[in-house]
Amino acid sequence: MKTTSITTRLAGLGGAKWDLHLAARERKDRGEDVIEMTIGEPDVALPEALAESAIAALKAGRTQYSNGRGEANLRDALAEAYAQRRGRAFDRDNILCFPGTQTALYAVMQGVAETGDEVIVGDPLYATYEGVIRATGANVVPVPLHPEHGFRIQAADIAARITDKTRAILLNTPHNPTGAILRRSELEAIAALALDHDLWLISDEVYEDLVFDGHAFLSPLSLAEVADRTIAVSSISKSHAAPGLRSGWAVAPKSFCEALLPVSETMLFGNQPFIADMTAQAIREGSPVAAGMRQRFARRAAYLADRIEAETPLRVHRPEAGMFALLDVSPLAMDCDRFAWALLEEAGVAVMPGSSFGAHMTDWVRLALTIPDAELSRAVDRICNFSRVRAAAE
Repeated sequence: MKTTSITTRLAGLGGAKWDLHLAARERKDRGEDVIEMTIGEPDVALPEALAESAIAALKAGRTQYSNGRGEANLRDALAEAYAQRRGRAFDRDNILCFPGTQTALYAVMQGVAETGDEVIVGDPLYATYEGVIRATGANVVPVPLHPEHGFRIQAADIAARITDKTRAILLNTPHNPTGAILRRSELEAIAALALDHDLWLISDEVYEDLVFDGHAFLSPLSLAEVADRTIAVSSISKSHAAPGLRSGWAVAPKSFCEALLPVSETMLFGNQPFIADMTAQAIREGSPVAAGMRQRFARRAAYLADRIEAETPLRVHRPEAGMFALLDVSPLAMDCDRFAWALLEEAGVAVMPGSSFGAHMTDWVRLALTIPDAELSRAVDRICNFSRVRAAAE
């Protein structure tokens, strides 16, 4: 039997990117000593107060149908929080709620692009971005992110790729997998391009609460000149250690939310009321776990970089935010896939090859900073030993 064109467009964009992670998990399940540094899950449990909130809402019968916009109490909480953080007015009609950032981004992309259009995005990119763009029928236009610019997307590189088919620029700041944060001047230059070429600006900001000390985050939502063309997506997955609860949202101009509402209603008809109640509490009270994660991830990134750069020919890109660090493996004359699979086979450490995040990461692997300190120390021992052996063999 035939399947539709979307299955062809998305072929190869699903689980294949996670083959090494799945292989590592199978080995670990068989009892092998494998240290996983692949997946970016928070290293703490859901805060107890939020678990209790969700349970109380369940017991109170908050399990009925919602609506395509999301629960009013959550949308009000989000509007208040965004007004405070972004320095401009929002209300509930600027918000659509979804089960997670991924679903929000999928729906938003359906509202800005279609067959034959183009969407510009930095490369490396989060593993699902290509899929959410291609699902619309639009084409992905990758912009290489360069180490010499701290892996921050540059307006000049975007401008060189804009055509009459371009409909949107997809930003991710703070960035996964690099941990880079766009500077105000960079955002303003990108905003100018969006204005000049009548483009949407879409900003994935899920790592906003995991910015390391000494760095600052700015959302394009704070730039008044592009307020009518900027859409931000986020969730409580990272900030509140709640990835499995799938509670996210999109913040956008009211006219866009109104236009996208039938898409939301067709897809999902809103998020779950008991989870929405818990999320509203989370937004209003702030995260009790984000500060600890920020401190731990920053400390682990520094430890990883200091040791690897002192003990091996490899170098680490030090992140400014998020849960990951990048390791440049090119001094070993190996590409990312060879290095990652050999590291798993010979040293029992699982990392993500850069090829999972685009075409311009063949010299890099991504390491999650979410494992306990003792495990990180063991992993670094193994990476250093593996790298020294490989370097000596060259």
